[in-house]
Amino acid sequence: MAKTGVTEGGDPAPAAPPGAAELKEELQRAVKAVVSEDGVNAEAIDRAQQALCALRGLHPEQNNNSFPAEFRCPLSGELMKDPVVVSSGQTYDRPFIQKWLNSGNRICPQTQQVLSHTILTPNHLIRGMISNWCKVNGIWFPDPPVQCLNEDGVVTDADRHNFLVLLEKMSSSSCVQRSAARELRLLTKRMPSFRALFGESMGAAMPKLLSPFSRVDVHPDLQEDIITTILNLSIHDSNKKLVAETPRVISVLIDSLRSGAIETRSNAAAAIFTLSALDSNKALIGKSGALKPLIDLLEEGHSLAMKDVASAIFVLCVLHENKARAIRDGAVRVLVEKIMNRVHVDELLAILAMLSSNHRAIEEMGELGAVPSLLSLIRDTSCARNKENCIVILYAICSADRTKLKEIKDEESSHGTISQLAQNGTSRAKRKASGVLDRLNRGVGFIHTA
Repeated sequence: MAKTGVTEGGDPAPAAPPGAAELKEELQRAVKAVVSEDGVNAEAIDRAQQALCALRGLHPEQNNNSFPAEFRCPLSGELMKDPVVVSSGQTYDRPFIQKWLNSGNRICPQTQQVLSHTILTPNHLIRGMISNWCKVNGIWFPDPPVQCLNEDGVVTDADRHNFLVLLEKMSSSSCVQRSAARELRLLTKRMPSFRALFGESMGAAMPKLLSPFSRVDVHPDLQEDIITTILNLSIHDSNKKLVAETPRVISVLIDSLRSGAIETRSNAAAAIFTLSALDSNKALIGKSGALKPLIDLLEEGHSLAMKDVASAIFVLCVLHENKARAIRDGAVRVLVEKIMNRVHVDELLAILAMLSSNHRAIEEMGELGAVPSLLSLIRDTSCARNKENCIVILYAICSADRTKLKEIKDEESSHGTISQLAQNGTSRAKRKASGVLDRLNRGVGFIHTA
């Protein structure tokens, strides 16, 4: 009588309990079959009895006092549908203990014991006992749930066992560590469910993953695999805060920005970029000193790392305090020099435009001769966004330093660059270009009468 459906991923959904109307119809059919026949229809009697029991079980909360105490979830007080065991040995209903853990709690609600990990292990024994008790008492009980951590994958008991074994190997010999780290890297890349497994036990799992860094001489391949695993983990949205706030993670990423193969350094930058999606992480990473090694890596100019580094610097500088840190750490000089050399102009112009709200950054741009380069970029590029970023920076420069107006005036006299942008640019570019022209006109008058 129970209906089944299909999940969004196409898998069979757990059977849903039949509704009261459906059960009553089934009861009517069964009773009609019993009374309409001369003999005894045992099969119809069984069906009628099953329907009556199911109707009784539609509202088990009405009989809640009859449930054995060991079948109740300590958090909800209700009959457990999906009993699981936490590391303290206590059993809870999965939805309620998962909500407890997702709120940041890392202690057992019953024992107040600190949980060594947050992996939830199905309690098949208790579930079987609850199921049998419900059958005897005529209470509907759902089919065993499919243990989906997310829509992209399913974690099995074998996966969990393999996960724990690999983490233990990270404290073994160098050769064993390298093999385990490579497998963890591949698993967290291919199976989103493994990323979620780390999230369940981040406080215990991450220290084990990072244990090789307790030595000075970490093999470059091992370093790359661990850093890339952190990158893979940071992709999982629910992991971002946990990863960033786990001790040593950010410091390991910062150290890896400075040393190792370029792939390692690039992936460390990518991990910082991904983690910085959260504002709280932006602040934490900025305070930890990540901007200076990012800027140094940007200055080195490795083609493999440039986009990841630029992305990380950009997203960090969305936070006002990080703008000041980036400027203090030499970002303006590096950005202007790269842009003058036409290196990754799209990405670096966006960063420079963001920094142009800072007065010290504007002063540096003027001192570094950024104005002619920005004007030539407006002339030469076909990218509307780049033109917009150039004029945003130029507007900030000429607003803060009227001595730069002569360079812009000469450009305007020769090419009409700003006037063309005021007519044909993006809406923001038009506003800024008109503002530059207005200041230029007022500035020329001031200079002329001086």
